[in-house]
Amino acid sequence: MDGNGQLLERASVAHVTEAWYVLCESHELGDRPLGRVVLGRPLVLFREAEGKPAALLDRCAHRNVPLSLGRMSDCRIECPYHGWQYDGRGDCKRIPGLIGTPELPRRAVPSHATREQDGFVWVYATPDVEPGTEPYRLPAIDEPGYKTVRRVVEAAATLHATIENALDVPHTAFLHRGLFRGTGKTNTITAQVTRDEHSVTTQYIGEPRPEGMVGRILSPSGGVVTHYDRFILPSIAQVEYALGTENHILVTSICTPIEDFVTRMYAVVTFRTRLPGWLVKTFLNPVAMKIFRQDAAMLKIQTESIRRFGGEHYTSTEIDLMGPQIWRLLRRAEQGKPPKEGDEQWQREVELEV
Repeated sequence: MDGNGQLLERASVAHVTEAWYVLCESHELGDRPLGRVVLGRPLVLFREAEGKPAALLDRCAHRNVPLSLGRMSDCRIECPYHGWQYDGRGDCKRIPGLIGTPELPRRAVPSHATREQDGFVWVYATPDVEPGTEPYRLPAIDEPGYKTVRRVVEAAATLHATIENALDVPHTAFLHRGLFRGTGKTNTITAQVTRDEHSVTTQYIGEPRPEGMVGRILSPSGGVVTHYDRFILPSIAQVEYALGTENHILVTSICTPIEDFVTRMYAVVTFRTRLPGWLVKTFLNPVAMKIFRQDAAMLKIQTESIRRFGGEHYTSTEIDLMGPQIWRLLRRAEQGKPPKEGDEQWQREVELEV
């Protein structure tokens, strides 16, 4: 069933709940509660004492009113209907007018573990547990010589489709023609795909600098690049380009499944080039946002087509390097199954034209 109540015969939707997702940027969470959704589950985020973030189910235990419509009082979140107050663990600490203890199990609200890291607030999707893992740490953002640009975009598409799009090389010559590849000249290169139980990586060997504006920013003088595309469970898409020791760009897209067909992408572009950082930012910002908008528009069209036909019909070839592997990992993570024999390390090589 899709978000409009339509029955779909097949859709690549995976609900990986034992995982961390970004719910907001740190600066978005201030003195007021903030409503967010992950995997269709409404949550409310707020800051407790000393600014520590907390996340609860966005529903008061008393009369089901969204807590995100309330306010903060004594570092607790207060329901706007009857004033019930909850701490960051979801325990009810005050019921105005009640003589006696307010803190009873049936009056508690489910809580979610949170972490504030790398400028983001991460929330664990399974409630009332202490996770055995930590959120993904962004590479290079604090290293000397690097500059960082952050952007947030939303796609009307599944998590799988959004991540595949971010890591799909063949579409760039057509959808992003002139910005990234698509100048008419092609080169035959080798792609080496490696999958383990938590990630899949494609290394492109012998790839010339991509034509278009992005390639010229990366390396004005041309040359052969080092290019990796990575997917890391449950929702990290990462593209890395390097040329020599001076030019390095890393695009890490942290994807959060809001609903089955809505995905929010927190994109972090970290780069080091021979050109001044301010100059690269001046050109990179509008170009990157145009690419993101083109992708979002195409993903919306793809989703509308899937709904129109009542489900997906995909035909892949050997140059669809990442999509099938990403789906395999998402499904196994959703099901909580241990890796099959051979999943610990799987590899293949493919030749393709770019």
